[in-house]
Order: sequence, then C-alpha cells, then structure tokens
Amino acid sequence: MAAKPDHYDGSDIQVLEGLEAVRKRPGMYIGSTGPRGLHHLVYEVVDNSVDEALAGYCDKIEVWIHADNSITVADNGRGIPVDKHPKEKIPTVEVVLTILHAGGKFGGEGYKVSGGLHGVGVSVVNALSTRVEVFVKRDGSEYKIAFDHGKTVEKLKKLGPAKGTGTKTTFWPDPAIFTETTIFDYDTLANRFREMAFLNKGLKIILHDERVTDAEGNPRTEVFQAQGGIVDFVKYLNEGRETLNKPVYFEAENEDGTVEVALQWSTSYSSNSVMAFANNINTHEGGTHLDGFKQAITRTINEYARNKGLLKEKDANLSGEDAREGLAAIISVKLHDPQFEGQTKTKLGNTEIRPLVQNAVTRGLAEYLEENPTPAKRIVGKATQALKAREAARKAREMTRRKNVLDSFALPGKLADCSSKDAAQSEIFIVEGDSAGGSAKQARDRKTQAILPLRGKILNVERAGLHRSLSSDTISSLITAIGTNIGDDFDAEKARYHRIIIMTDADVDGAHIRILLLTFFYRYMPELINLGYIYIAQPPIFGVKKKNSRTTKIERYIYDESALSEVLAEMGGAEKYDVQRYKGLGEMDPEQLWETTMEPQSRTLLQVNIDDAAEAERVVSELMGDQVEPRKEFIQKHARDVRFLDI
Repeated sequence: MAAKPDHYDGSDIQVLEGLEAVRKRPGMYIGSTGPRGLHHLVYEVVDNSVDEALAGYCDKIEVWIHADNSITVADNGRGIPVDKHPKEKIPTVEVVLTILHAGGKFGGEGYKVSGGLHGVGVSVVNALSTRVEVFVKRDGSEYKIAFDHGKTVEKLKKLGPAKGTGTKTTFWPDPAIFTETTIFDYDTLANRFREMAFLNKGLKIILHDERVTDAEGNPRTEVFQAQGGIVDFVKYLNEGRETLNKPVYFEAENEDGTVEVALQWSTSYSSNSVMAFANNINTHEGGTHLDGFKQAITRTINEYARNKGLLKEKDANLSGEDAREGLAAIISVKLHDPQFEGQTKTKLGNTEIRPLVQNAVTRGLAEYLEENPTPAKRIVGKATQALKAREAARKAREMTRRKNVLDSFALPGKLADCSSKDAAQSEIFIVEGDSAGGSAKQARDRKTQAILPLRGKILNVERAGLHRSLSSDTISSLITAIGTNIGDDFDAEKARYHRIIIMTDADVDGAHIRILLLTFFYRYMPELINLGYIYIAQPPIFGVKKKNSRTTKIERYIYDESALSEVLAEMGGAEKYDVQRYKGLGEMDPEQLWETTMEPQSRTLLQVNIDDAAEAERVVSELMGDQVEPRKEFIQKHARDVRFLDI
C-alpha cells in the first residue's frame, strides 16, 4: 500500500453536495428507518474511526450505549481537522458534520483506503439526530461543537489543553425519523464489532451498555480484539465442527491493493461458509475477489489430486462445490477505489483485484498442500467424497428440475397449487400435516395461494449429505414446488412464488419443524432469504370468547402469551370469557385460519433475513450440526430464558 500522507488538514476534505434531502428521504441514505437503519447510524460513525485504523493512526475504539439510548463513539485517531476549510470558510469538523459527501475519502489525501459502503458518513447521522456533540483532541487542545437536527447550534470552541488525539461523537437518534424504535440492540452491535475486529488485526473495540449494570453499577462491557485477525475469524466460523486441518493464511499486495485469505476445512456438508470483504464491507453478493478465490481453489485442488494420484484418469474433475464442501474461508481485500454493484450494492466489481486474489490463493494453497501431505490428503478425500455424492444425487436432482414455470405435470401430488402464474403475486404456505393442510386448502384464496402439506419432520440437512437429503420425498417435493432447484442448478428467477410462508403449529413440535425448514433454506436456497422471499406465519396462540354464549364466535385472537392477562383485563376480566389455547392449526376452522393467519390484509408475517452472516453460519452449525457438546452448552446457557414448556 502507499505510504501514509504527511499531513491531514482542511485541504484534504473535498465537498460534493449538501444535506437538504436527507431528512425528507432517509431511506435513500441509510436503507430504512427501521431497526436496520437505526443501527446503520452507529456503523457510519464507527466506520470513520476504523478508517483511521486502516490509515495506521488508531488502535482503540470505544462505544457506549447510554441509558437514554444515545450513542457515544470515541477513538484515539488523529481527530477530525478543526482548521478553516479552504473552500467553505468554516471549521472543517463543521463541514464534515453538515455537508453530505464531505470527507477524506473523496479524492483528497486523507485516506488511501476507507470503508463505509455509501460514503454518506456522519453528516447523515447528524441530519437524522435530534442532537449531536463532537469533541476533538488534536494539536494539544480539546474542541467541542454541537448540532440540533443537523444545524449547528454551538460553534466550534476550544475547551482547553489536552493530551493525545482523537474524536468523540455522541448522538441522539430522532424519534420523528425512527418511528418504529430508537432502542439499540446490544447483540446486533456486538456481532458487527466482532466482525470488524476480526478484519482489522489488533484493533481493539470496546462496547459498553449502560442499560445493563452489575451489582456494583458497572455497565455491561465486552472487548473485541483479534490478534490473529482473519485466522481467528475462520476458527470462530468453525466452532463446534470437526476440522480437517489447521487454518491456512496467506497474503499478497500490489499497486492495486492487498489481499488476505484464511481458510480451513471441516467435516461439515456446508459449502457456503466462504465470506468475502472489500475494505471491511461484507460483499454478500460476491464479486471479482470471490470469483478469483473460487477459481484458484478448484484448480489448485484438482491439480494436486491429479499429481498425487488421488484422482485417477477415469475420474471426473472435482467441481467448485466439491472442492469447497466443508470449507470455511475469509477473503479480505483492501483497495483504493472500490466499485460496488449488484442489487444491494454489495458486489465488488473491480476487475484488477481478481488476478491478485487468484494468484495469491493458487500460490499459497499449492505450497501448503505440498508441505502438509497428511491434511492435504484429508482435504482431497473430503472433496472426492463430495464428488461421489454429487454423482449419486444427479438423478434425484433431475427429478426436481422444472423446465419452466408453466410446467405443472411434475408438481408433487400433495401440492394444491394456485391458478396465478405470476410469481410476484403468488405465495405458498408450507404447513405441518394433512389436518392443517386440509383447513388451509379450504381457507385459501385459490388464485394466489398454494398449499403444500408436509408429513412429519423433514431431514436435518445440516447432518445429512446432499444425496441423502434429495432421497427424501419431502425435500424433493419442496424443491419441486418452489421451482428454483438447488446447488449449481439453482436459479432464483425460476421461483414460482415470491412469498414462501412457513406455517406451523404454535408448539414445540411446530417450532422444531420451522427450524428444520429454515436450516434447509439457509443451506440450499440462501439466495431466497437474501431476496426476502421467506416468511414465517404468525397464527394466534389463544382465542377468547364469551362464556355461556350460544355462538362459538371468537371475540379476540391473542398472538402473544405475555399479552393474555392484559387483553383479558382490557375486555373486562377472565370471569366473563373462555380462553381456547390453539395447540395446532387444525384446531381452527377454515374461516378462523383465513382471518387470523392467511388473509393478506389482516395477517402478520415475519420476514426472514440474515443480518449477520458469520453469526448465522456459526449458530446453524452449532445448533443443527453433528457435534453434541456445543448444543449442550447452548441449552445450559439459555435454559433460564425459556418461559414455558409445551408438553
């Protein structure tokens, strides 16, 4: 990478445009005004501190969640410049906080490499907060400036002498913007900071939550620091798995940027534990760096296997999926001018980074395999087993392939399909058992709603290989009904429904079936989750009707166990009403099932998404994998959180 700049002052900050539209259209700048957008405010501020770390000037970041749900972020970087900006003629810190796209990332010499996906920075945080206070230490003094709804209300002033350098920012999110919630979730922030620490070796990020204190009044505190960097990240992904080799690490750089790669194989059947990052941004949709990695892995393992006689002449080449089965890997590239594309702007488009990654992986992995023959043999053995399973599963796959969306002769017999051929208007309810399936078929809107009843619990695909999974009639029916196929044949555009709704009983068995289905979608059709096609129905838990009534009419449906007593009190007390506990969907008649759970205008659906890919991967492996001890530890840790047991 290029050498650090010798100076950092107002001339390094370039102004692109103003702030006017942010409060009017916040979703354009932070994605949404729901919980995800709220937490994005924290990431924007922390990203500035991480940029200082990338430039080599910061090694510690502290974040506080205060009791009033305001946030403070402090770092020991150089401090935002406070001199007058040469163009705007106001203090540079004020420019950074009040003018959109003002920062050291836009062509000045402030940063050679920087994170932050959209580059909108703290000015957007300022615009969407009721108040922001910024304290800067630099040049031997401490300064303060404050803002209200994006407007400067306290001009920059010098508070006095100070040791060290750094920036501390406190902001209060505006409830008029974030109408859904202004309460920060600790786990969401903790997962993000853990990932940031892995990607920036040695950087210490400390998270304090003043809303939770111990007996002595000390806030809950967690420190995230990975001296092993992305090697520790791979170990984290493989927690609870039986591994085949020690983590392998290699790096390379040229004038275009740097690449770090860490990888380790396990006995898992998963092939989607590979995560790629560009300038600390999780590129969920992949891109050129991931393409280069995949090509290098497949070619290098095939060449090694051929040279060592582990693949015979008559054997087919290992596919990319074969080579990556059981692989956990982190690819982290840092480049000067990242170009993002794709549906969510998280796909890297820089063509120059592909050969850098490809060459680094080819050289590094080839050397490792040659120098470590025992784990190399295990890695190739794992891939050849995957090859045999793939060949054995090919016929089963053919059974699930749909030529096009209009083909209906191959659909599973239990599927009650909808008449609409417009996938965007169509939805499928995956229901538990024939009884619930019968009620749902009677209740549905036949034009847009399809029903697929499942018999019993599907296989846990986390423990079953592809061949065994596809030999299951239930799983084959599911794949056929949805229409996308799986693996190399997967095509999201062939999805027959854009709403795939898991509708199970509100009991322990129903929860188990739901998690088995979610595991299936996560492992075999993760793109459908990313597209927002997967939902969970919310059937009521209770129905309340008047006592001694001549009719069976339900007065109120209750969807939350904790709300029962509150609703009964509101209705006049439990002596006047009978409460029916719905243990199964089949206990509701079709009319009740329609109005509570299936009617688009009145139902509630939970959309499934993956906020933290690393945590999702680890949890699925831990809770659904073949290692017993991690599950046992999880149950012991969380047993007290269970509010009731449905026997």
